[in-house]
Amino acid sequence: MNLIVPEYYTKNKKKRKVKDETNLEKAPDPTGWRILILPYRGISKTKGGVLLSDNTVMEQQLHTQVGLVLKMGSDCYSDTEKFPTGPWCKVKDWILFARYAGSRIKIDGGELRLLNDDEILAVVQDPEDILSPSVHN
Repeated sequence: MNLIVPEYYTKNKKKRKVKDETNLEKAPDPTGWRILILPYRGISKTKGGVLLSDNTVMEQQLHTQVGLVLKMGSDCYSDTEKFPTGPWCKVKDWILFARYAGSRIKIDGGELRLLNDDEILAVVQDPEDILSPSVHN
């Protein structure tokens, strides 16, 4: 059995895909020494195989202290007196930051954080190695 799909439906669907691909372009460009971070969303299934609700996954993202560096301002780590060994992180690094650090920016599907370059605490290899304070085993 073949399903007949109206042409306007397929055109709108293609537009949505393009829209999803340009979300990073729509993210704000950090100015000065600020860094744009996407907090780690966390796991959607427990080790025992239980699926977590969307609300629980969203709560994990709000409470996480690990994030992916999306963009960096033009003056990040340019102060050689403050950062004599060079930058602490770069774009696409997973980083650790303090719980209340930075400004929260709400976006569709979660939030972004805008941190100062000196608020980065560490670079981590795998965000799942750092447990969110809201995750209970």
